[in-house]
Amino acid sequence: MAAKKDPRPCSIADTLAVVGEKYSLLVLREACLGNGRFDQLVRNIGAPRDILAARLRRLVDAGILARHLYSERPQRFEYRPTPAGLELEPVLMTLMAWGDRHLRADGDRPMLVEHTCGQPMVPTVTCSACGAEVRHEDLRAHPQSPGWTVTGPAPAA
Repeated sequence: MAAKKDPRPCSIADTLAVVGEKYSLLVLREACLGNGRFDQLVRNIGAPRDILAARLRRLVDAGILARHLYSERPQRFEYRPTPAGLELEPVLMTLMAWGDRHLRADGDRPMLVEHTCGQPMVPTVTCSACGAEVRHEDLRAHPQSPGWTVTGPAPAA
């Protein structure tokens, strides 16, 4: 029997370990919309309170959300995105746009996000060097982890 190999080192997998649990990205969505109080989160996400509390702890521990005191008696906090959390907002916008295109046959969008120019925001990924829109056929992967190729583990020498 072959020895079990570790999976490919991957920043996507590492990110999902932090934000890939059910409700985590929805918590971030609400925090980005300014709805960071616990009762707002429960109402708008529909998560059980205990699960929501666990997700909030994890997102705070990961530096994605920060707790801000808004009431001293009783002591209550709201959750706001940190700079690292705000860096995930384009991911949320891209997921929303994908869902609007592929899961809404009727074209009825549940949320419209408007850019400051007044137009609906349609996210696109562009190359920071040349400004061109990123297309699959223009990408080339170059694994940087020792012992890995694009197709998987490198053959043993």
